[in-house]
Order: sequence, then C-alpha cells, then structure tokens
Amino acid sequence: MFNSLMEEHHYLAMSSRGRAPQISCMERWSSIACLAWSSAPRHIGSRDRYIGWDAEARRSRIRFIVYNTRFLILPWVRVEHLAPHILGRMASRISADWQQMYEHPLYFLETFVDRSVFAVHVIKRLTGADGRTTGRGKQSNSYVTEPSIKEVLAIR
Repeated sequence: MFNSLMEEHHYLAMSSRGRAPQISCMERWSSIACLAWSSAPRHIGSRDRYIGWDAEARRSRIRFIVYNTRFLILPWVRVEHLAPHILGRMASRISADWQQMYEHPLYFLETFVDRSVFAVHVIKRLTGADGRTTGRGKQSNSYVTEPSIKEVLAIR
C-alpha cells in the first residue's frame, strides 16, 4: 500500500529509489500520511557543523541519525500545519521503534525540503534550519550537482 500511494501521489515517486527501507504507514485507507526513514547520509556539512562534529565524531556516531526519505500527506487530507505536527509525533516515538528494531536509539532526525516545491517556513515552526545540501544525492561519488538543492532541517 505504501509503495502504491507513493507512486501515485508523491512528487518524486518510488521508482527512482526502489523500495522504502523503513516505513511508518497506517494499514488502512483512512491513512492521512506515509513516512519512510533511512540511515543518514554520511556527509552533510551543514548538519555536521550544526551538531559540532568533526570527521571522527561523524564516523563513530552517524548510526544515531536518521533522515526522512519520503513524506507524503495524502492529497485528500487538508489540515493546516499538519506536516510539522506529524513530524513532531514521529520525533517523539521513532527512537523507541528504532531501538526495538536495530538495538540502538536515535538522537537526531533530519529531513530535506526542496524549497522550489514546498514552503519551508511552515516546517520551520517545528524544526531548525541547518543549511542546504550540495545537491549531489546520498549515493553520489561525483561532484556534479543534481538539479535539486534542498534545505536541511533538524526535526525536534
């Protein structure tokens, strides 16, 4: 159901990324949103500066960070300020879920927001702005910028 909803309604769909690794999605059609979480990208300079990490700290602690790979509020749901509310609820419970599944807690959650598609000011009510991505993507080994540079936000 999650993949079908993403394919049909998410602006990036799932086809470009394969199947979602960690999913929080209700099992009913009465769902309001779907979220996917994954291990954090290793090199996000703005995040590392925000936390105060050097290269060694990042290597030893990166497993305690996750990022929101997909976030979809279903198109028939119209509730003002729902996105920050959902992210706040996720922030309050995902560490316990992660602990149960992967046997370690989470201390930092991040999300990337494409300013050309979404209004970041709404999400900043819940989060702090950390900077921007370089636009290379999580698995990139090149320095070629992809079309979308995103705002990096810490979820509190």
